[in-house]
Amino acid sequence: NRGYRLALPTTPLDGETVRALLPPALQAALREGECAGEVDSTNARLLARPAPPPGQFDFLTAEYQTAGRGRRGRSWLAPPGGAVCLSWSWSFEALSPSMGALSLAIGVSALRALRSVGIDGVQLKWPNDLVTSEGKLGGILIEMRTESGGPVHVVIGIGVNVALPADLQATLAQMGTAAADLAGLAAPAPAPARADLTAALIREGIGAVREFAASGFAPFLDEYQAADALRDRPVRLQGSGPVDDGVARGVDADGALRVERQGQVHRIIAGEVSVRTAST
Repeated sequence: NRGYRLALPTTPLDGETVRALLPPALQAALREGECAGEVDSTNARLLARPAPPPGQFDFLTAEYQTAGRGRRGRSWLAPPGGAVCLSWSWSFEALSPSMGALSLAIGVSALRALRSVGIDGVQLKWPNDLVTSEGKLGGILIEMRTESGGPVHVVIGIGVNVALPADLQATLAQMGTAAADLAGLAAPAPAPARADLTAALIREGIGAVREFAASGFAPFLDEYQAADALRDRPVRLQGSGPVDDGVARGVDADGALRVERQGQVHRIIAGEVSVRTAST
């Protein structure tokens, strides 16, 4: 009868606060922005809506997702208030041949956002993970709806661990995933405020989709290469790729992973394989 206390206290995200933290030009381009409590999936909710008009966007966050999704149908686990679970929608005029590299460009935008709130030491693991030396910090899931020759409705989801309780980290470890969080990266300083991080992810993410629409992956390539967690490391490949293992040699201008095996470099296309370091 003494009540309850959160093991990891947090302040719920508030839509008005996040919107106020966006630059005025982005506030003007925002069609609808909401910070929800519990939803099935932020990506699914936005994908079910009509696409935003060109140049405009929607965003949605959730404190908890009952059906949070990762790449290839995996579940995304995040404790209420312990992560940023964010999706935003955008419309491209047409399906670009380089669309497979969009997740890599968004990864670069996420690093820019993290640096802007004081977080360094994060790398990118092809094709859509944010990682540190301690484990996986976050992930990106991009889904789209399009018609032949028409505009492309894209929903970009990103999850970032802010403060994970020890029991969840243990559960993830049992599932084979070492997890990192911003609380650990920032220590002994406090983790960035989730509202600041959310606004930074939106700001850099919308900037990235605009740049990607204009110039493709090229403007992001050097930054991606500098943050590549797999470069020059032995890797195993699982999926329908041309090889099962080799040494990662970075990504090419189209965002494909380059893997060297027996002196020959093979291109691995995003979405066809899973990549893990050979030591794991």
